[in-house]
Amino acid sequence: MTSRPSSAPERLGGADARSVIRSLVGPVYAPTLIEASGSNALLPVIPLLALALGFSVPMTAAITLVFGIAAVLGPIPAGRLMDRVGAQRALVGTGVVLVITNLVALVVIGRGLAEGPTLVHRVMLVVLLVVMATSSQVWALGRQSYLGGALPAAVRARGMTLFGGMMRIGQVVGPLLGAGVTALGHESWVFALFAVLSGAATIMVAVFMVPGEGRRASRARADAVDGRSRGAPSRPDAPRRSAARSRLTRGVLARMLVVGLGITPLMMARVNRPTIVPLLGAVLGVDATTISIIFGVSAVLDIALVVPAGVLMDRFGRAAVAVPCSLIMGVGFVLMGVLALRAGTTGGSVAVLALLIPSLLISLGNGLGSGIVMTLGIDVSPVHGRTTYLAWWNTMIGVGRLTAPLLVTVITLVAPVAAAAIASGVLCLGGGAWLARVLPRHTPAPEPRRG
Repeated sequence: MTSRPSSAPERLGGADARSVIRSLVGPVYAPTLIEASGSNALLPVIPLLALALGFSVPMTAAITLVFGIAAVLGPIPAGRLMDRVGAQRALVGTGVVLVITNLVALVVIGRGLAEGPTLVHRVMLVVLLVVMATSSQVWALGRQSYLGGALPAAVRARGMTLFGGMMRIGQVVGPLLGAGVTALGHESWVFALFAVLSGAATIMVAVFMVPGEGRRASRARADAVDGRSRGAPSRPDAPRRSAARSRLTRGVLARMLVVGLGITPLMMARVNRPTIVPLLGAVLGVDATTISIIFGVSAVLDIALVVPAGVLMDRFGRAAVAVPCSLIMGVGFVLMGVLALRAGTTGGSVAVLALLIPSLLISLGNGLGSGIVMTLGIDVSPVHGRTTYLAWWNTMIGVGRLTAPLLVTVITLVAPVAAAAIASGVLCLGGGAWLARVLPRHTPAPEPRRG
């Protein structure tokens, strides 16, 4: 069995930690917020556009699987692209393609909505979704890999949770911007909004992200650790280097599988929450406005825990956050399913509370685990060849994202939606118990406390 990664956290003072985080605002955090706002402005409109263009309801649901398929098939090709051209060029290139595609969609799909949709307009929407899904994999992997090299181990969790926090803020800001644009004009205007925001994010990456900087910083720290542990480095011959690389790869994959087995139920619960909560709300007789308010309140709780989650992970270790996150979310989903079964379809304040209280509990756990999946991806990946290993990790996590909606679909074919909520909760509880066992052995030790 693989052992805990030997990464002694560098001691950083508060001012040094803040300086490191500030240096990443331009190349990573601000572009992430801007790009996430653009994509989340468009995503809620896509089903409406699909229906208006002549897609049936099942076909509309099917085309959204593009994102799940890309989450499984996209990371490894994206990693190879970045190994060849570098993270910055890959991000800028896909950003430019995304801007152009959205502008073309604005013209083509806008005309189809105005003059009557045809096959050309439906194909254009599918092409746009494919480009969005592909670029999202490149952007996610590129920024994660860059942060993995630029963040010292002592502030890694804080840096990664802030990265995840920017995405979550974008999930709140984006739909509000999209609603404003559609209120002033037409649904197709959201393409223009996405193009403008994607262009702004791409420009920031081109200006502020120094090519290879994260990789150089990561390599320098690895060389320093190697130098302290071995003294003067020797030059191994090719066969020995190849054998050592094979052993490293097997060890990394084993560690990824062990950790991924525990974190996948958490990812599945996150993916299923936007589906299960509205469906249960409809079953309980809660109106759409109230459901939206519940989502809004839950999002505030999610975002409020971003910074505390990172501090806790760096100070007390990954298990101190990942385990409570999974267990609290598990209890929330089980409670939601049980209360839904007990409340029935009467509506009223009882139904609202049956949806609100578990939703807040789920948000508490989810917010506590801000950035945990990306942080663990860096933790289980070695410094050398990190982009490739992160691509494998993201592919494993993508399998959970793809199978999550299928789990809900299968369960709801034979049981009520409440059963899907309970099943998601039970999986989270099992994942939390597994993480409590394996994370202390497979993730870096907590940051040393100063006397």
